[in-house]
Amino acid sequence: MEPYDQDATFSSAVMSKQVRRDDVFVVLPTYNEAENLRSIVARIAEQGPQLLIVDDNSPDGTGDIADELANDGRVHVLHRRSKQGLGPAYAAGFAWALDRGAEMVCEMDADFSHDPNDLPRLFHAIDSGADVAIGSRYVTGGGVEDWPWHRRLLSRGGNVYAAVMLGAGVKDMTSGFRAFSASAIARLQPESCRASGYGFQIEMAWRAQSSGLRIVEVPIVFRDRELGTSKMDGPIAYEAIRLVTGWGFLRLGGRLRWPAEEK
Repeated sequence: MEPYDQDATFSSAVMSKQVRRDDVFVVLPTYNEAENLRSIVARIAEQGPQLLIVDDNSPDGTGDIADELANDGRVHVLHRRSKQGLGPAYAAGFAWALDRGAEMVCEMDADFSHDPNDLPRLFHAIDSGADVAIGSRYVTGGGVEDWPWHRRLLSRGGNVYAAVMLGAGVKDMTSGFRAFSASAIARLQPESCRASGYGFQIEMAWRAQSSGLRIVEVPIVFRDRELGTSKMDGPIAYEAIRLVTGWGFLRLGGRLRWPAEEK
């Protein structure tokens, strides 16, 4: 079976009511998301999974709100000492969830740019045999709302650049809305990723394809945040460009490897 797939059946709603899933954890990294946290947690809970909030010592009190919300037993909190980056936050969250028996682990943003109502479609993709399900803006049925033209151009251009440099078939390499089977997480070794910012998403997608995992891109509509401040900045973008460029030249020279391939 081809490692990359886009299945049109995922373009429509798969589930319409809450189904409790003790085997599924959504990992939600937070830094200064006090304005969004209560609402996003409530919306995720409607979809039935367990939820792990990974807070990087937010100065706005996000961590305290997370502790309040954790009282229901299906919301958990992992506090980290400082802001250490998106990639390490996800790696820590994935490890925490797997240690507690997760069979599926999802990732998403806390600012409502990813619609919690789309979570069941990612669950369904993994349940149907995918190793990795990516909520994709750039397949048929997907899209972006509320972005100016220059941001759309940068996002599209960045995805095309990453795909060309890494020889990848994934349309949305930078999407942060994903689900992984537990076995895929073990295979991909997120704790060894070099990228700490949004380049982590590119690195994980490339690892998934190069290791032959089945990737399904599920169309989603991405919406810009209404509350709070974006965490994307120049250094994060530069890190992604620098790493992708370096990996691309290594690939062209036949020297691109990641830890699982070096053993």
